[in-house]
Amino acid sequence: MIMRPIILICIHFLLALPFANAQDTGDWSSYGKDPGGNRFSSLDQINIRNVNQLQVAWTFQTGELGTYEGTHALEKAAFEATPLMIGNILYFSTPSDRVFAIDASNGKKLWLYDPKVDLHEDYSEITSRGVSIWKPSAGDREHREMIVFIATIDGRLIALSAKTGLPIETFGDQGTVDLKSGIGEDISVTSAPAIIGHLIIVGSSLGDNNRFDATAGTVRAYDVETGKLIWSWDPIPKNDADPAWKTWIGAKAHQTGAANTWATISTDEKNDLVFIPTSCPSPDYYGGERLGQNLYGNSLVALQASTGKMIWYFQVVHHDLWDYDIAAQPVLTTIYKDGMNRSVVIVGTKMGFIFVLDRMTGKPVFPVEERLVPASAIKGEETWPTQPFPSFPPALGIQKIDSSYGWGVNTDERTEAVQRISTYQNKGIYTPPSLQGSLMTPGNLGGIHWGGMCYDSTKGLLITNINRLPAIISLVPRTEMPEDEIKKERQRIEIGRQTGTPYILKRDYLIKRHEDGFTMQFSPPWGELIAIDLNTGKNKWEVPLGSMMDLTKYPAAKNWGSINLGGAIVTKGKLAFVAASMDNHLRAFNSETGELLSEFLLPASAQATPMTYMVNKKQFVVIAAGGHGKIHTKQGDFIVAYSLKN
Repeated sequence: MIMRPIILICIHFLLALPFANAQDTGDWSSYGKDPGGNRFSSLDQINIRNVNQLQVAWTFQTGELGTYEGTHALEKAAFEATPLMIGNILYFSTPSDRVFAIDASNGKKLWLYDPKVDLHEDYSEITSRGVSIWKPSAGDREHREMIVFIATIDGRLIALSAKTGLPIETFGDQGTVDLKSGIGEDISVTSAPAIIGHLIIVGSSLGDNNRFDATAGTVRAYDVETGKLIWSWDPIPKNDADPAWKTWIGAKAHQTGAANTWATISTDEKNDLVFIPTSCPSPDYYGGERLGQNLYGNSLVALQASTGKMIWYFQVVHHDLWDYDIAAQPVLTTIYKDGMNRSVVIVGTKMGFIFVLDRMTGKPVFPVEERLVPASAIKGEETWPTQPFPSFPPALGIQKIDSSYGWGVNTDERTEAVQRISTYQNKGIYTPPSLQGSLMTPGNLGGIHWGGMCYDSTKGLLITNINRLPAIISLVPRTEMPEDEIKKERQRIEIGRQTGTPYILKRDYLIKRHEDGFTMQFSPPWGELIAIDLNTGKNKWEVPLGSMMDLTKYPAAKNWGSINLGGAIVTKGKLAFVAASMDNHLRAFNSETGELLSEFLLPASAQATPMTYMVNKKQFVVIAAGGHGKIHTKQGDFIVAYSLKN
């Protein structure tokens, strides 16, 4: 009788471990470590006791900056890739979609494939978050080879031999599938496609706020060996047999585009499921041409992977007017609740809300309440009256500000900030766009952004970095903003034409620029790393992440945090590694306490997610350090690997 409870506890502990961890070979074979995006490594050679002994093991330079010469690519380029490691080889992509294979033990180049993307074209983003790899099953390895896939910013899906880096001629047309065919010329892909079974699943990245009838956000599945299209799914229903058809109201509503999937897709091969995170329908800030709830935009959609049939959906924002795309990869894991293990999918959002859903049904595991939100005063617009608010975990980030939040490094700057904040509307989260100008809290960079979350199921810890950056959104009647004024304003702030609607978009941020950087005009921190205990539903710790100012002039800036892009990883060594901030550092935190243990100066900024692996009995931590043109961090072309001193 005494043994029974002990046995049950042990069984519960084992069941709670992710399958990937139980068989961790030291590889990093998917963008999120495993197909469910946990970004947890069971390696612990590097741990809280010795992380301060890490040193640079090797550095590899891609030569990427040289490819930008004669173009304006540097202004938009961002080295956001997370390398994969299989069989002692690292595979990764650069912003221009060049693919490298290098020796994981010493960083020596094995091969390079250049798809020769024309960087003179005007891409919305010049980035690639990584490649995908298909491995044949054990019984097929004598007859098939491992395939590396790159989906490009100019709309191609290319299959490469993992051995040689050469295109596989039996895939598509001489190794390439044209993703623009039948969809649109402005199709790009910035995230690594998903692999499940014999399929590769591809979404798309589209420029925002250009017109109401943007390109369709179709998700497609192709055979990994032939490139044959197996199925496609459009998030905006195109026939009235779909129950979501009636949630798009207006004569032109079904001509709406986007609601595309630019974030990373998660897969569950055992249950034949693929989890599609969709974005805002076009355009982001005016929905008068697409009144209604707008299903399946801003939703997590579970499709049957083999057929593309919808199994369930959960919409996180109704009738989005805030650019609240689901930007983070959904996390597939198991939690213990109500005396049983529950297979769940965790959805992190720009709003700072985290939804925990049953993986098979999409129903919330913890209560979600529909609450009334502010109504729009814009002529032609109708906000959806309620939005879903999860009861658990608590909302992250800034949800509302007023003039009392005004902040500056001196009295004059604080007075300026107070006056500026008081100029705009802010009624809390979901304040709609206005002619006066509305403060969006959180703004379109989050909350939780594309850097996403990582999860240590052995501790029940969900770790994520967030931004605290309100956006200022103003709508201007089209008749009141002539072309010469549009061109003039574009020198100062972001302008979206929103063609096909009555309004032009103006987007700005609560930023104060200085000679040596910039600060926010509201009280810090402006970027944080946060750990949530899913067993208790409470934040276990939260700490400022990075800095944006010269610490010799502003020593207190170490507590102010930084705008950040890129995610964190967590390891069995009780470590959370994250770069992402604007100050050119990779940092190691104690994952259980949030204590900053070590920080490592990089040769360039790292708006990317790190990874870790084991080769020749040595653990490495690797980060892409190449900076980000749009947020003006230090740019470069480095892959940097760290290991313990010999």
